[in-house]
Amino acid sequence: MSSLPSPLPSTEPVGPLEPLGPCFPAVPVGKRVRQWVPFRQGLDGTRITRAAADRVYDVLERTWESTTLDTYGSGLGTFHIWCNKQVPPVPDSRRCAVDTPLILEFIACCAGMYSGSTIKNYVYGVKAWHTCHALSWRVDEVHLSSALTAVERLAPPTSRKPKRPPVTPEWLESIVSKMDPASHLDAAVFACLTAVFWSVSRLGEFAVKGAVASFSSSKAPRRSDLRERVRTQQGELFVSQIHVPATKATIEGEVAVYSDQPGASDPVAAMSRHLALNNPGPQDHLFAYRTPAGKLTPLTRHKVLARVRELARLASVPPLTGHCLRIGGVLVYLLRGIPFDVVKVLGRWASEAFTIYLREYADILAPYIQSTPLLDDFTRVAMPARFRR
Repeated sequence: MSSLPSPLPSTEPVGPLEPLGPCFPAVPVGKRVRQWVPFRQGLDGTRITRAAADRVYDVLERTWESTTLDTYGSGLGTFHIWCNKQVPPVPDSRRCAVDTPLILEFIACCAGMYSGSTIKNYVYGVKAWHTCHALSWRVDEVHLSSALTAVERLAPPTSRKPKRPPVTPEWLESIVSKMDPASHLDAAVFACLTAVFWSVSRLGEFAVKGAVASFSSSKAPRRSDLRERVRTQQGELFVSQIHVPATKATIEGEVAVYSDQPGASDPVAAMSRHLALNNPGPQDHLFAYRTPAGKLTPLTRHKVLARVRELARLASVPPLTGHCLRIGGVLVYLLRGIPFDVVKVLGRWASEAFTIYLREYADILAPYIQSTPLLDDFTRVAMPARFRR
C-alpha cells in the first residue's frame, strides 16, 4: 500500500505582510490579536457602550501571555496574507466569524509545507482573534481535530528538529573551566546556568527576555526573591529558593528550589560567587552583572546563550538551547533514581508533560524493571500513570 504523498499547496500562504486596510494597522506582532479589528465584533449591536465594549476586549486580551500573543499574532498575519492571495480575496466578513470550510482550506494549503505545531499555532491565532473580540468559534471541532492530526503526518522531514541534547554536570564543568575567573559577566552567567539546571527550571524564567531596558516590567526574579540555604524541617538539610514572580503556568509565580551539589557545577557556590562579585541590590535583577564601567546590567537570555556559544566552542562541547538545561535537569535526577513524581514536583509541572524530555530510557527504567525491582515500594506512586500497566 503506497503512502499518501505530501500535497502541493494550492496557494503559497506566506509572504511579505502587505497593508491589509484600516482595520489591520501596522502594529507589533503581539498587538495584532487585539488591535486588528474584525469585520464585526461580538458586542456590536448590544446595549453595551463602545467604551465598555473596548474594556471587555482589553480584558479578554489578557487571557494570553505576551509570548503567546506574539505567536498567535504571527499566525493571524499568515492567515490574512493567505486570504488576500485567494482569487478572489476572501472578504473580511467571512474571515471573522470564520466558517469550517475556510479554515479547513487554509490548513490544507499549509499542509506538507510546515510542521504540525506551526500550522496549529496559525489556527489558534485565528481562534484567539475570535475570542478576544467576543465572537463565537463556530468551526466544527471534529473536522478541525482531524485536519490538525493530518498535518502532523504530512509535515516535511526538514520541519522536524532533532532532539535537543541534555546538559549534564560534566558539560557545566567544561563550560566553567573556560570562563574568566575575574569576569563579572561569566560569574552571572554560570550562576544562572547552574540555578536553572539544578532547579529544573526554564532559562526564560531566570534571565531577562528582550531588551535590557525592559527589566522594570520583567517577570524575572530580583535579588530579594532569593532565599539562600534555608534550613528544612528535616534538620541538617538545606535548600535555596528563588521566587519566580510569574511563569508560563501561573501568574501568581512559583518557587524554584535547588541544593548544594558536589563538584564545580554546585549552584550554591556559583550563586555566592556571583553575588559577591556583582552585588545586585534588593530590587535589581538577581543575575545582574557589572560592566567594565561598573554599571549594573540585567542578564538577558540572549546574552547567556551568546556567551555559552563562545565557551562551548572553547571547551569543544556542543552548544545549547535554553531547553537543554531543563531536559538535562530532568535526566540527572531520574538517573539518580529519584522518583518520577518528585522530579515532576521539582520541575513544577502540573501534568506529566515532563516525560517528553526523557532520554536514556534504559538507564532510567532499569530500577523499575528488574525481576525484583529496586524501587518496588515506590513504583505505584512514583511512576507516571501513562507508564503504569
